[in-house]
Amino acid sequence: MSSHFADLVTEKSPGLSRTEHRVARYFADNRHQVLVQSAIELAQSTGTSDATIIRTARALGFDGLDGLRRAIAGEFDAGPTPAGRMSRTAAENAGSLELALEKTLAAQAEAIATLRDSIDAENYRAIVQALAGAGEIAVFGIGPSASMADYFCIQLRRLGFAARPLTRTGLLFADDLLQLKSASLVVVMAYGRVYTELSVLLDHCRGIGAETVLVTDSLREALEARVTRIVTVPRGRADAFSMHSATLAFLETLLVGLGTLAPAQTTASLDQLNRLRADLAGQTATLAASGAPGLASPAKGSRKITSKF
Repeated sequence: MSSHFADLVTEKSPGLSRTEHRVARYFADNRHQVLVQSAIELAQSTGTSDATIIRTARALGFDGLDGLRRAIAGEFDAGPTPAGRMSRTAAENAGSLELALEKTLAAQAEAIATLRDSIDAENYRAIVQALAGAGEIAVFGIGPSASMADYFCIQLRRLGFAARPLTRTGLLFADDLLQLKSASLVVVMAYGRVYTELSVLLDHCRGIGAETVLVTDSLREALEARVTRIVTVPRGRADAFSMHSATLAFLETLLVGLGTLAPAQTTASLDQLNRLRADLAGQTATLAASGAPGLASPAKGSRKITSKF
């Protein structure tokens, strides 16, 4: 199923040079990359120059690369309903479960590959350090993102960090906002459009001086000036069923990053979790990392409990 942008590329193709046509097709087939890569990076991806990237954007009728990005972001924002996306996805699978499996895994692999290209090591380091130093980590997510917010907070607390999800909507959300402080760091998962809760959250964070990390697929341009840091995470094609595997993968890179940055704290917290589990199990337990050298074996009649996160 082609997008409006892909249709535009097809329409403009007769007036493009061979190189411009190749670059335009790359734009149409890799719209998430266009949103996150610079002109120089796009030139490297297409084997051209940054001047060719700009020239192609103008040949397609835009004022430059920024105008082209606005059109792509707008297309993501004005995408079809969830039911429409699922209908399109199901239609493309033509009733074949084998095709559904292969297409879904391919889409997830592509999303994670795009995530790898879009995450800047310096930005990642700064986010992990900010999480580690925050007085509290709050994680905002509504709809399907709410479950990921809950999961991320559970894992953060297991690693010894104060964390809570922000998943309520309407007037109840005001009570959640009231608890945020200047030392809070808010991870914001937001896609598609800037709804009221999101806008109020960002305004409140700016007002109290709390840092924000936006995880999004298409709201970079709309919210760039209102957040501290942004990570672009793809959710698959705009006209197909939305997938969150790349978002979950990014959140888990943050967990591993925190474990790497603060090993003593995270290990101590997980050890305490294990001891509490042993108490709840109601049996004497020898707690050890599985296979770790130099640790005593469980005594006879005891129960060995190991922890994974």
